[in-house]
Amino acid sequence: MRIGKEAESNSGIGGFMHFQDGASAMRTITDNGNGHVQEVVRQAHDELRQLLQQRAEVMRRIGTIKQTIAGLANLFGDGVLSDELLELVDRKSSGRQPGFTKACRMILMDSKRALSARDVCDRIQEKAPPMLARHKDPMASVTTVLNRLVAYGEAQAVSLDNGRRAWQWVADSEPESDPLPAPALS
Repeated sequence: MRIGKEAESNSGIGGFMHFQDGASAMRTITDNGNGHVQEVVRQAHDELRQLLQQRAEVMRRIGTIKQTIAGLANLFGDGVLSDELLELVDRKSSGRQPGFTKACRMILMDSKRALSARDVCDRIQEKAPPMLARHKDPMASVTTVLNRLVAYGEAQAVSLDNGRRAWQWVADSEPESDPLPAPALS
């Protein structure tokens, strides 16, 4: 977001502030005599950008730690983890069939590369075929879940070399492809 203030206003009282969102729309807000509004908005914008960067870094770190714990549990068995830790890394069995989101999350977490929605569907089909059978359009359901994981900061959408969309678990590593912007959740 770029913020600029014009030197003159139409009314002679205050000025105009222009907010540009990306490369698209330009919004103008009138500054009715409050010369500090621009500075307050600039500071709030800077702080928001900084907080969003910190959140992204924390989510990458959480992803790395979850992957490490899951890898240790795969090597040594779930018995090395406490009940609380099993729950925190989505490995605790609740006695019911694991959820669809949890399955997608675990598949991404266990993968060493970005996966397409088709790849995730295929892996769910290998591990739990009845789970896909409950969905009218499994590809659409998987895509929705993967986009939610991106919105939660747990996954990252990337563009593969062939231009296709894929997703990877967020961890302390560089993405193997170009990141895509996060979709808006309604």
